Amino acid sequence: MQPQPLIAVRDVQANSWRYQAVLGCESGHGGAEYEQLMFKEKLIVQLHHWDAHKHPHPGKQDSKPFGNGVLLWFQTSEFDAAVDRSKALKAEFLEGPQANKNANHREMWLRDPDGYVVVIACAHGDL
Repeated sequence: MQPQPLIAVRDVQANSWRYQAVLGCESGHGGAEYEQLMFKEKLIVQLHHWDAHKHPHPGKQDSKPFGNGVLLWFQTSEFDAAVDRSKALKAEFLEGPQANKNANHREMWLRDPDGYVVVIACAHGDL
């Protein structure tokens, strides 16, 4: 089994571009209504426009905060490059980059343009 998280967003193309830049991934679908973001040919996250396709279950665009209690967590072996890309984009940093001694890795916590919390971390044992 492999997780394939999907988040509802206001602007699929803008979010796609930002996620590609920060995570070093690429578009696997493209478009204004739906996107699949791929890393080394594996789907890592899906973006879906709030109003596209009339799906009733992503929630309501006017109910905020989006993703309350949900963290989009990505593990990477290219942490320093992800930090550099995030800083270049002037991403909103919530925490870090920092060493998490409890998890024995480095991590950074960001907020994406729709308010979702995104964590990018190294593998356990990185410290």
